[in-house]
Amino acid sequence: MSFFESDLVQEEMKEIESLQNEIYTQMFNFASMNKEDKLYHIDLLDQLLKKQKIMYTRLSLSDDPAAKEMKENILKSAIALGFEPGTDLGYIFGNMSVLVDNMRKSLSEQD
Repeated sequence: MSFFESDLVQEEMKEIESLQNEIYTQMFNFASMNKEDKLYHIDLLDQLLKKQKIMYTRLSLSDDPAAKEMKENILKSAIALGFEPGTDLGYIFGNMSVLVDNMRKSLSEQD
């Protein structure tokens, strides 16, 4: 069975896509959201990052050619976004998680 034929992988990819769509449709409204909606949006970002990190780890551990190709495409996309070649995406995911945590903390302190 190939990497992408796995029921678990297919389900995770559907969840990632669903989270991405929900986040994208609301991100331009973030500034005008109330605190509760902002916290919900931040929680979605956190969920998405965790799922993406797990998926990237799975891709990295797989010997499946399609998984290796997807990992390479992700690395190429990171370079296109301005990251240096060879940048550890685990490090990037960690920094993004810290940013999301800081957003949550900053919003929680506003009262």
